[in-house]
Amino acid sequence: MRADRLLTIVLLLQNHKKMTAHALADAVEVSPRTILRDIDALSSAGIPIYAEGGHGGGIALDEHYRVTLTGLKEAEIRALFVTSDNQLLREVGLGEAAEHARLKLEAALPIPHRPAIDHIRQRIYIDPLWWWHDTDPRPFWSALQQAVYEDRRIRAVYEHHDGEIVERVLEPYSLVAKSSSWYVVAKHHGKLRTYRASRFHAITLLDEHFERDPNFDLAGYWQAHVQAFLANADGFAFTLRLHPDRLNFVAWLTPGRYEVIKTDENDGWLTVRLQFETMELAKMLVFGLGTQAEVIEPPELQQAVWDAARAILEQPPHG
Repeated sequence: MRADRLLTIVLLLQNHKKMTAHALADAVEVSPRTILRDIDALSSAGIPIYAEGGHGGGIALDEHYRVTLTGLKEAEIRALFVTSDNQLLREVGLGEAAEHARLKLEAALPIPHRPAIDHIRQRIYIDPLWWWHDTDPRPFWSALQQAVYEDRRIRAVYEHHDGEIVERVLEPYSLVAKSSSWYVVAKHHGKLRTYRASRFHAITLLDEHFERDPNFDLAGYWQAHVQAFLANADGFAFTLRLHPDRLNFVAWLTPGRYEVIKTDENDGWLTVRLQFETMELAKMLVFGLGTQAEVIEPPELQQAVWDAARAILEQPPHG
């Protein structure tokens, strides 16, 4: 509805101060021409909204104007009060603040809408943590957060995936939680890179501040990083014949990394294509599946499994 769109435009400008017509059009999924008509309608209704031309221009709302929003829809209330685990927020020192904000929102909600809160809480729960989440913080975790919040450089000792340990002076921009793992987006020699927090061996907070790139957008950077990672993650591809009873196990262990190619009409076994980071991980899966899986390809995985099995059999028992 147009009324919802007009309200959304005002709220966007209230939060972002100034936006181009194209940016507003993308945000509310209409054409820039429609946005200009909406701006005229808002201005005619007395909303202090204006457009600035030229380089750096855009559409803006008077900085003293504020919208008091009381007409929340039921779906919007449900979205705000879906129950979630605040562990990740607690890890960055925002768990208590999130709980207080939720209580204030609940108190401010009109009484007729409050049953919607309990309704959604008993039907949806979002747990972003992996089953075996490490709850013990690294000793440098608070210093790393301080560096991100205060735009301070750090001296870091970091271990690459191949085991190489290096020392770097970094400009930490952001912290990102992917499932249960924290990542640090930081600049090194003027280039943004992504570091896994668990691979830092030590962090020293330096008494040096850095200037953030004003055009940096964390959400945009992270999405581009994820897409680049997936595009370049060749990994190790292999194919198994799998007993159908074990498919659920494979699906649980390797979500998004397997594909059922065909089902044998004679015995019901499945031909499954998988992709892991390394052959060593593939070999571990094969051993875990035991006699309920058979390696079809590649030959080097077949040989590696055979060699490992023979070594186990030839190893004398102890005790």
